[in-house]
Amino acid sequence: MKNLIIVESPAKARTITNFLSKDYKVIASKGHIRDLPKSTFGITIDDQTGDLIPKYSIPRNVNPIVKELKKLSKEAQTVFIATDEDREGEAIGYHIAKAIGKEPTELPRIVFHEITKSAILNAIENPRKIDMNSVDAQQTRRLLDRIVGYKLSPLLASKIQKGLSAGRVQSSTLKLVVDKEREIKAFKPEEFWTIDAIFQKNIDASIYDYNGIKIERLTIKTEADATEIVTASKEESFVVASIEKTKRKTKTPPPFMTSTLQQAASTQLGFSPKKSMMVAQKLYEGVKTNNGTMGVITYMRTDSLNLAKEAVESAREYIKAQYGDKYLPNKAKSYATKSKGAQEAHEAIRPTMIEFDAKMAADYLSVDELKLYRLIYNRFLACQMTEAEMESQTILFKGDKCTFKASGRKLLFDGFYKVTGHNDKDKLLPDLKKGQNVSLDEIKQEQHFTEPPTRYNEASLIKKLESLGIGRPSTYAPTVTTLQTRKYIELEKKRIHPTEIAFTVTELLENNFPEIVDSNFTANMEETLDKVAEGETSWQNILKEFYTPFLQKVEDGKKNIKSLKVAIPTGENCPKCGSELLLRKGRYGEFIACSNFPKCKYTKNSDGTEIEGPEETDQKCEKCGSMMVIKNSKRGKFLACSAYPKCKNAKPLEPAKELKVPCPECGGKLQEKEGRRGKFFGCENYPKCKFIANFEPTDKKCPECGYMMGKKSLKAGDVYVCFKCKTKVDAK
Repeated sequence: MKNLIIVESPAKARTITNFLSKDYKVIASKGHIRDLPKSTFGITIDDQTGDLIPKYSIPRNVNPIVKELKKLSKEAQTVFIATDEDREGEAIGYHIAKAIGKEPTELPRIVFHEITKSAILNAIENPRKIDMNSVDAQQTRRLLDRIVGYKLSPLLASKIQKGLSAGRVQSSTLKLVVDKEREIKAFKPEEFWTIDAIFQKNIDASIYDYNGIKIERLTIKTEADATEIVTASKEESFVVASIEKTKRKTKTPPPFMTSTLQQAASTQLGFSPKKSMMVAQKLYEGVKTNNGTMGVITYMRTDSLNLAKEAVESAREYIKAQYGDKYLPNKAKSYATKSKGAQEAHEAIRPTMIEFDAKMAADYLSVDELKLYRLIYNRFLACQMTEAEMESQTILFKGDKCTFKASGRKLLFDGFYKVTGHNDKDKLLPDLKKGQNVSLDEIKQEQHFTEPPTRYNEASLIKKLESLGIGRPSTYAPTVTTLQTRKYIELEKKRIHPTEIAFTVTELLENNFPEIVDSNFTANMEETLDKVAEGETSWQNILKEFYTPFLQKVEDGKKNIKSLKVAIPTGENCPKCGSELLLRKGRYGEFIACSNFPKCKYTKNSDGTEIEGPEETDQKCEKCGSMMVIKNSKRGKFLACSAYPKCKNAKPLEPAKELKVPCPECGGKLQEKEGRRGKFFGCENYPKCKFIANFEPTDKKCPECGYMMGKKSLKAGDVYVCFKCKTKVDAK
């Protein structure tokens, strides 16, 4: 082995290996291999300079990887760092070098935005050095987050309840959600009326003006006002006062960057931001194609809208060949990002091979991969196509006092809609002449009330974060996931609702640590980190300016902030053990519980009605001998041990459905099971046997390796897929 290339991901390593000769060995670090310790603060203060010194350590579970990296690096003639080209990737590369005993700035650093053979070979021929400014920017972010999280979270736990956490981006994001809920609670609906009419039997129109005063939304406040206009209209004769036709063009959409991809995947595919990034990661790192395993999209954590010249040229050639000259603009289109301090990568998200279209991809990609790939592919094509053209039609029907307005539209030229599709249906108005008399056939008035502000969904929250400059592409999805994990928010019908504890935490932070929840402070900090990455400011100065005042606030908070724990004595005694009953606050509001918890688990609702406990059964727990009880969860009823939490045995209420085919690993019975992500298939001998499948195993053997195949449904039809080598065979 002459050369060693170190990447983060095993999938990425496998893909790159396919492109290189035996002179290269590609190995994965499997993410971060050095970090601040979990059990201690991990930051010390230099007595002389006041600098904050991070104390990085290598986690135990990473030691075998580091040992292998050290061994291989000693044997290699050249060691290349090939981590992702963003600040986090730069920092991972830095820590890899430190862990294997190398000077980071002396190792060649190779970067690429797509994992294709040409991109990898070009990167090896043009290495650079690790960018220490980017490393310092990431290090500053990591230390700031550690300071806030490590010092503020214990304060929240002591003043409110255990298990709470705070963070720069997390807490300012939570405030956005809480503020939206406050708006909704404070909202007072206003009454207003609309008046609609039908002319000439089939022309829909709405009131436009009355007595020369234009009628806007909310103008008509009362039923009496509406009735007055309707009565006047019925007594009038109407003529066509004006006919207007205007043409407008719909601009082509820019290519995707991280935030817009997450938004589009959420609204069009129903993907969560986390799922979108997981699927995009697979598409980037390498999937099977007609040209072998390779990355089919460029790097997916980016806030850039730049496109490689070669990629644009290939798209234009494809558009001309597939759709014709009228869909191809005279000049290639370019786009500029509006994101503050865009820096995460040098290209937008695009397909790496224009010839690998959605039809071809359907033979190789999974259902979710194909959905996201088609979205990215079509958006990239659309951004280089001609604009769509629409004709808007407006007719005014005028009487003595009342004027009504009818609107229509029709698509003149579909342009980029040819690939993206559109929901606008033509609504054509009939051919009328100015001055022509028209009949008022029907008129109605209708009462309405203004609606409260709409809660965020995941897509609109990410859009808000982006517009305020809070976080960066790599932080959007993890931030939303963290808020869910910490039970600060819940998703109901895809809308984000803050929990009770979210209000309490936000109020405490607003009153005592306003900068932590201030979106301007968080956005300005991002701009400051950009300056560190550009070498314009010292990362140590930023940390020192923040650390001392913040630490003092935490210490003051320990003394001065009143406890917000809700544990109010009710004056009642527990009917089970005689201890005092307390009013407490939980995820779903207030409830009454025994002060002798967890020994006594008596609870009831705040209105006095008892909370139904688990249903008893005659089954015994096979692990500890206690009786099993029936409990409820989001996925329905299940059996659980009554000795919980000492014994955490749980199982389905109904026996798992068994398949006819045996486990390919141990010969045990395969069962259909239900998990957090839906149905899956696993072995009865789990955890000794860890065979698992997301689609149904069959008795069909792989023609390549002889292993078990499962049946999978793709858009192009059903296929058999090998669970080991991923070979696909048409089910027909």
